[in-house]
Amino acid sequence: MTVRRNSRYPRTCPALLAIFLLILGVQLVRTSSESDPYKILGVSRSASQAEIKRAYKNLAKEWHPDKNKDPKAEDMFIKVSKSYEILSNEERRSNFDRYGQMDENQPFGQSQHHGFRSFHNSFYFDESFFHFPRSRDFSDSKYLLHHAQFNSDVLPDSHKRPYLIKVTSEWCFACIHIEPVWKETVQELEPLGVGIGIVDLGYERRLANQLGAHRAPSIIGLVNGRVTFFHQAVVREHLRQFIEDLLPQRLVEKVTDNNYLAFLDSWHAENKPSILLFDQVPFAPLLYKLTAFAFRDYVRFGYVDQGDAQNTRILRQFNINTYAPTMLLFKEDTAKPVDIIQARGMKRQIMDEFVSNNKFLQVPRLVNQKLFDELCPVKQFHRRRKYCVLLITGEDQAFLPGNKAFLDFASANSKEVLRFAYVYQRHQQPLCQALLHNQAALSGLPQVVILERRSQAGRVLYRSVSGGWNGSEEDKHRLHEQLELLQKDPTYLTLDTTLPELNNEMAPMFIIQWINAAYDYILQIYDDLLYSNWREMMPILSLIFSALFILFGTVIIQAFSEPGESKPRKPKPKEQQQTEEDASSRAGTTSRPPKKDFVEVTELTDLTYTSNLVKLRPGHINVVLVLTNASKTALLRKFAKEVFSFSGTQNLHFSFLNADKHRHWMPSLLHSTSDTLRDEGRDEDEESSDYAGHVLALNGHKKYFCLFRPVFTGDDPNDSSSETSFSSDRRKSRSRSRSSSHSRSRSHSREDGAGAKRGSSRATSIEVHHKLDRLGLWMERMMEGTLPRLQVPAWPILDETTNSFSTES
Repeated sequence: MTVRRNSRYPRTCPALLAIFLLILGVQLVRTSSESDPYKILGVSRSASQAEIKRAYKNLAKEWHPDKNKDPKAEDMFIKVSKSYEILSNEERRSNFDRYGQMDENQPFGQSQHHGFRSFHNSFYFDESFFHFPRSRDFSDSKYLLHHAQFNSDVLPDSHKRPYLIKVTSEWCFACIHIEPVWKETVQELEPLGVGIGIVDLGYERRLANQLGAHRAPSIIGLVNGRVTFFHQAVVREHLRQFIEDLLPQRLVEKVTDNNYLAFLDSWHAENKPSILLFDQVPFAPLLYKLTAFAFRDYVRFGYVDQGDAQNTRILRQFNINTYAPTMLLFKEDTAKPVDIIQARGMKRQIMDEFVSNNKFLQVPRLVNQKLFDELCPVKQFHRRRKYCVLLITGEDQAFLPGNKAFLDFASANSKEVLRFAYVYQRHQQPLCQALLHNQAALSGLPQVVILERRSQAGRVLYRSVSGGWNGSEEDKHRLHEQLELLQKDPTYLTLDTTLPELNNEMAPMFIIQWINAAYDYILQIYDDLLYSNWREMMPILSLIFSALFILFGTVIIQAFSEPGESKPRKPKPKEQQQTEEDASSRAGTTSRPPKKDFVEVTELTDLTYTSNLVKLRPGHINVVLVLTNASKTALLRKFAKEVFSFSGTQNLHFSFLNADKHRHWMPSLLHSTSDTLRDEGRDEDEESSDYAGHVLALNGHKKYFCLFRPVFTGDDPNDSSSETSFSSDRRKSRSRSRSSSHSRSRSHSREDGAGAKRGSSRATSIEVHHKLDRLGLWMERMMEGTLPRLQVPAWPILDETTNSFSTES
């Protein structure tokens, strides 16, 4: 028995396997054909966009659920729509042709397994068991938004009504949890006038990126083109409050017995009719706020709480029924409403129709081009002629009787083909100059013009009413006759002109527009920071951190940079004035352009010693003048005059050292080079203690300096011998050797000391003035590199003393 049983199974297994493979193949073929957009639309793979669109329209009409009662019509309609979405987009169509890819988020190469997964899903379990719908409800398909549709229709329409947009995707389990609440909210808010939209994150990735939505589910509010994310629990009450908070503030003004007269009288300043809503609730309903948002550019809205004890007078004056909501519309006459509606179940359609029929005053003032286009539209057909009767007047008290008479005439002669308006000549001068050319217009008298617009470019046919306008009965009779003639004979308008665009009198000031834009921007930043929308905040944060990095980086660089390089020290006012005078006197004799119009000389102190000498940049030389308190003024003036022609050199810096404050610095420096000086025939003992007039060219990086000693002292500037000696020394200075130059400098230094002891005060001032006579020649040799260089092992410390040091030894 066992053997027979074992031999029976091998015969039945191939048959069962064949049946299974056959069923699997049929299922794969059926699934493949059902998911092929070409077969669904019934077009070939080489079909053009026109053929695809034509096929889609025919199938959409055939399978639309409202026209086809077949139970499969809804699923077929969704398949047709998805197929058209794929084939109408060239990128998706190319992906499907190459890879069989239906979803743009599906990785390439996985589409071939899609049929098996569909077979597996339908073969082994029922989707309804998991309560996960296979396809989107048809009720949601009408709310689907596309990128082009959003930018062309929804975005401009958001300035008239708010939009509530849900971002979802297929296989989003969290989206299923909020679906019941979403449907209830849509059923409540859509009849009130709220726009509804759904964005599929998988199919409309570009639109999702534009909205800033990167995950599903997300709920977005759109008002005035501004996107706001909903961050609370998905409850119907929260969504309703979310929409109400998106609306601008002060859309509806609360009206009581204390302010209703002022509210109704504001028609003249606002140039708008006024609507009052009377209801029993303490706050204005959302329906009324949405209506006010849609017509905020045309009508002012007020709300009266019938249950408030402060509103008894207004209720009694207008005889309001407290059992049903009531809307009163007022124009120029604030004592009597021009229209009224009263109903228990106020519908949005009724309210829109009520407001649309009364958007303008009886005689509105032309304050911008938009209002002019709506009041006086361009002629399109012969039977749709509309004539605009325009009163050109002023805003002073003297014009009020004529303006009131024009309003009475317009109220008595209201017709569909006639639109009455007025304009202030002072505010719309270009318009008035184009219509009026007579002396009456120049004198400022009111005029009435009848015109008919012929093109959007501003071309009009018009005719002025003769005699002007002062509001008399004769003027009214004359205007009535001409209007009658116009309706009988359209060629009555004989003049032709092109009108300029009207000035926008109601436009807010630039500063107010800037403040409002800044306020909205700050609110958006706060909202993004509060709810950690970092993807949207990255550009802003990058800009902020870049600005902070540049700011603090500049401060840090300035803090650690050398003071002599980053921020040169300015000389004292007295020294600056002196150096400027000398610079101007020498500017005409030099061909080198100076760096500034004066020589900038910095004093070597404890603060500037390190940056101007010890840590001086390579290749830079600091030319230092040694002076005393007594010789400071004269030497600085002479020093600036001699080195002015070299001040344009970028690697030269000029400083001075006060020997009275730093008495030990020069002896320490010369002592460190005593061996070099001794080799050249000098002894330290022979060095004079008076260092005033010495000039040092210091190279802080290579630790060497060149020394200039005063080489001439004259007892009298008129002394001919001194002049001759000085000139001969000047002529022979270039040909002498280095040793003879230093010997001569030493001998002259001794003479300086002797002369200083014997001379008078006048002679002393002359000696100080002549100490730098050869500095210009020495500077030229220093720039040529022919001066001897004295090396130092290290720069001495700059010790500061408070005792005065005498220049006489």
